[in-house]
Formats: sequence, structure tokens, C-alpha cells
Amino acid sequence: MKKCSHFFDFLISHAKTYGFIFPSSEIYGGLNAIYDYGPHGVELKNNIKEFWWKSMTQLHDNIIGLDSSILMHSDIWRASGHVNKFSELLIDNKDSKKRYRPEILIQEYVEDKFFNDPKKKEKTLSRLSQSLKKKDLVDIKVLIDELCICDPISKTKNWTNIRHFNMMFKIQNEKDLYLRPETAQGIFSNFQNIIKSNRMKIPFGIAQIGKSFRNEIFSRKFLFRMREFEQMEMQFFILPAEEIKWYEYWKKNRLKWHLELNLEYKKYYKLCDHDHLSHYESAGSDIVFHFPFGFQEIEGIHSRRDFDLKNHEFFSKKKLRIFELKKNYIPYVIETSLGLDRLFLAIFSSSLKKEKLENRKIRIVLKLPYYLSPIKAAIFPLVRKDGLPEIAKRIFNDIRIHHRLVYDEKESIGKLYRRQDAIGTPFCLTVDYDTIKTDTVTIRNRDSMKQKRIHIKEISKIIERETGLRKILKKLSYII
Repeated sequence: MKKCSHFFDFLISHAKTYGFIFPSSEIYGGLNAIYDYGPHGVELKNNIKEFWWKSMTQLHDNIIGLDSSILMHSDIWRASGHVNKFSELLIDNKDSKKRYRPEILIQEYVEDKFFNDPKKKEKTLSRLSQSLKKKDLVDIKVLIDELCICDPISKTKNWTNIRHFNMMFKIQNEKDLYLRPETAQGIFSNFQNIIKSNRMKIPFGIAQIGKSFRNEIFSRKFLFRMREFEQMEMQFFILPAEEIKWYEYWKKNRLKWHLELNLEYKKYYKLCDHDHLSHYESAGSDIVFHFPFGFQEIEGIHSRRDFDLKNHEFFSKKKLRIFELKKNYIPYVIETSLGLDRLFLAIFSSSLKKEKLENRKIRIVLKLPYYLSPIKAAIFPLVRKDGLPEIAKRIFNDIRIHHRLVYDEKESIGKLYRRQDAIGTPFCLTVDYDTIKTDTVTIRNRDSMKQKRIHIKEISKIIERETGLRKILKKLSYII
């Protein structure tokens, strides 16, 4: 556990030092569980979004896109059940004035204290699971008292009773106006607009990437659980009779997509069925990933049946139905919901490596998939004289309209290589004295560190072939 903690601290420090993630409002002390994406972070994030978006909308001829607004009519959240049912359990410590989710307090305590006693651990977690299932808040509180769990800040056991806490952010001075807690409802409320404007036929899907906001009680673990986060969701509308067929299809499809990221097969715990279903779903599974702090959900696949459209039809008094082949029905929905920030963290944590070199020195390298790397190639002059910087800048200016590149001449070649390794740049191109004679440069591979000479005219073609999305999308097109 300590080894994981040390790596997690190293990861957070690396993300800040190299411009991936910054604490938001840091000069004013920051905000709990709110982060900003830095120059390299936003490039990586945008590349992840582009990969997901094209995988969904270009590789499926029956999935189209949408970008709905963050603010929506308050009746949408009544129809969806969020006003009455979107809540978590809450417990306060009277001394520290801090709020916690009681089930997570118990789970983390058990993981730490009963690490070498699996029977006691299993017995305690089984009791917690049963109490959650029965909604027995009194027994959960009794369990906290029996385990003598202290507040991590005040170190006291002065707890309040457990109660429910709605997780939506309400906008002050506005009657029943909320920041959206999920992107899915914008899709359902536009259902008829999509059908009419795009002549869609069942089965079809609507994909969306967008911000969501949740008043998380237990916001921590870096990017894993935040108050402001981004979702990549797709709602797939189907015939009710084909619910199981499409539910199984999308479970397999989404797992294949994840495995193509090559983040180490053993890090995926494949698919886990939900023990406790949400109010809107009839079946649910999670793709679980091994983060630095353990196995956690990264993407959910759910069968929402006709819950959302039926409720919106009732509340809005508008028909949200399909009329085809002399049939009139409300379609079922299979949802795939992926947390962009969680995927960012999964990719970043799996790619960050410390490697011992032959000279016994350590190099830090971010082995991102090439097509996701924020910078595709870096261009350096060997020395800052004899016309080499001018040649390097000319090459840089000629091809930067096609690829995300950097030009650097501020340090020695060795230090320049190490910096690009640390931000995950796949290739480094060095202009030297042979370039003047042969129009060739040295190209260095990030992962193998091997070098070879290539002609200047080949540079753009090699970068596109090795770092573009075309190769991975073509591969995916054969397996979906």
C-alpha cells in the first residue's frame, strides 16, 4: 500500500511539473477536487476525446453526435428522478466539521486494518453490503462505532447520524435550476429532434461529450472523483425485444475498445455486474481498471429500458415514441458511460515509468499510445550555431501545420531527450552537420531509444503513419 501511495504522489507531482494537471485556483489555496488541465494535459485530453468520438461516430453508421446545454429545465431532473433519488449517504464529524460517505469510511478502514485478516475483512464488508441493500442506516452507524473509526482530521469518533444528501449543484437565486449531474438527459430531451432532423431508424445511437457537476461528499483520489468532470456517453435506442442482445453487444464492444489502448491487459478486471442497480437501470456492468489506489470503475454499461423516455413523455406531455412498421412504442436504451477524467488518469498512470538504463541512471518516461501523445515529435538543432538552428526551424515550420510539434534548443541534446521522454513525445528529430550535406536528420524513438537517419522529405509521412489515428481506427473497424 505504501508503494502505491509513493507512486501516486510521484504521479501527481509529475503531472504538475510537466504541465499536465494543475490544482485549480492554486494561488488562492485551491479548491477541493477541482483541477485544471495544463498545456500538455489539454492536448492529451483532446486526443482522447477525438479517439472516442471517431470510434463512436465514424466507425458506426447509426451513431450520431449531440452537444446539449449544461443548464436545462428543472422538470427534466424531476422526470429523471434526480431531484428525489440522486443522493448519497452522508455522515459528519462534529469536531472537524467534515463530511464523509460512511460506506467509504468503512471500506477504507477495513482495507487497511484487516489487510492480513481476509476472513474478518470479508465478514465486515458482507455486513456493510447487506445493510446498504436493506437501507439500514442505523446498522451502518453501529458498524462505524463498533470498528472505532476515527475522523482522519480530528482523530475523534464524534459522528452524527447517517442521512441522505442530494448531489446536484443548485444555482442560487434561481428557482429549481441545477448544474446538470449527467449528460444523458440532454440526449433524451432531444430524442424527437434527432429523429426528425436526421431520419434515424431503430437501432441508432446518440453520442455526447460534456461537462457534468456533482456535489461529491468524498471528493479525492486526484482526477478519479471530482465535482466538475467530463463524460463521454452514448445512448443506443433499440427494440424492447432486443434488450439482452444489444446489452451484451455493447459490453463486449466497449471492453475491446479499452483493451486496444494497450494499458496492460492485467490492469483490466474485465466486466463486473452491478450488485446494486440504480433507479433507472434493469441491468448494469462496469469495466473495472486497476488505478494506483486499486480496482475501480472506469466505464459503465447499463440497460435503462424505457425509464427516461417514458418519464419525459409523462412530464412534458409530448410523444416520445417510434412510429414504424405500423408499430407505436417507446424504445429501450443501452447506455455506455465513460468518465473522460478517469480514462485520462488510467492512461497517464499506466504510461508513467521509471526505467533503469545501462549506465545505471534512471529515466522517467511517459509511454503513452503514440496516437494520444500531446506532442507527436520534437525538433532540435545539435548545436546553436553554424546554421543548424535555421535548418531545424525551417523543417519545423514546414510540417507543423500537419502535426503537433515542438522546437527546442535551450539545453543539451541529452536533456532535451529526457524532457520529451517525460511528456511522452514519440519521436525526436535532431538536425546535425550531416543534415547540411545529405538532407537527412536523426530520428530517435521514445520507447526503444534507438536512432536512425531519415530524409527530411520522409519526416511528415513517418509521423502521420506512426502517430495518427488512422492505424488504430482501421484496426478497431475490424473488431466492432
